[in-house]
Amino acid sequence: MKYKLKPLHDQVIVITGASSGIGLATALRAAEKGAKVVLASRNGEALAKIEQQIKQDGGEAIHVVADVGRKEDIYKVADAAIGRFGGFDTWVNNAGVSIYGRLEEVSDEDNHRLFDTNFWGVVYGSLAAAQHLRNRNGGSIINLGSVLSDVAIPIQGMYSATKHAVKGFTDALRIELEEDDAPISVTLIKPAGINTPYTQHARNYMDEEPTLPPPVYQPEEVADAILYAATHHQRDLFVGGGGKMMSATNKYAPKLMDWVGENMMVKQQKKNQPAQHHEGSLHSPGKDGEIYGNYDGHVMKSAYTRAKINPVITGVALATASAAAIALLGKNSLKKLDKDLVNQKNKENR
Repeated sequence: MKYKLKPLHDQVIVITGASSGIGLATALRAAEKGAKVVLASRNGEALAKIEQQIKQDGGEAIHVVADVGRKEDIYKVADAAIGRFGGFDTWVNNAGVSIYGRLEEVSDEDNHRLFDTNFWGVVYGSLAAAQHLRNRNGGSIINLGSVLSDVAIPIQGMYSATKHAVKGFTDALRIELEEDDAPISVTLIKPAGINTPYTQHARNYMDEEPTLPPPVYQPEEVADAILYAATHHQRDLFVGGGGKMMSATNKYAPKLMDWVGENMMVKQQKKNQPAQHHEGSLHSPGKDGEIYGNYDGHVMKSAYTRAKINPVITGVALATASAAAIALLGKNSLKKLDKDLVNQKNKENR
């Protein structure tokens, strides 16, 4: 299947969970590059401000108040994009939330709500997008999974389960669309820990304030990966070399990752301070409008992800490095040759 994905400046992009974190970073970056943006989340006040900001900066945007766990709300978002812009070219299923707590502690109500947002929101969004894109000569569906689509960790066990489910659904959807020869690219993005308001928005059963296990990366790294997938067919993309390493280790040495989870992951997800945000935004909108979270460790840029989404630049860098190595090798070889000739001449003169 050949995918004809438009350049960003010709696209209409729908982004769920657009009122904070990765969704907000992606919306602002997409608008800067000329895309028309449809912003969706539960927080209408925050969305209105973001829409206004984009318009003031010369971009085009609309916002739709929607709960992705409600199928009718997803179709309301699609209808708004069609009504205002005539359709959409990329649909980003980004909305998500977490729960910090041991599996036996978390209520059924909270677990069901978590799946409504993280899993059913992706299902409803993907199917609505596929239905539209079949009749629009194709486009892209981009689902936000996680490194926890491949690796499960304690304290966020049910969140890990939702992201495993997202991966299974996304892979099955891709196969079915390809079997139908539908010109729709389906990508799963797998971020590692990202410095967004993720921990403040999470429902927290712990006595301590939650935090992210390192390494932690900047939200813009995910935004750039998403926008790359909107214009280049990709099966999946990791954001953060640390996440890629965790996934590979879990695949080839699962007992080692179990040991890491048992001995390190619980401590690495707790701050040494009392919990401040027990309820989070699991059941209702929280404080939105911010891209960044309150992670107090070192926040990284991802050389691994940048290499994956900039293959030409990476190829030039590798070629330059190779040429330099060859040149250095050649220079050293000439020095050795000169030294050998001198030694040989000295022997002959003895």
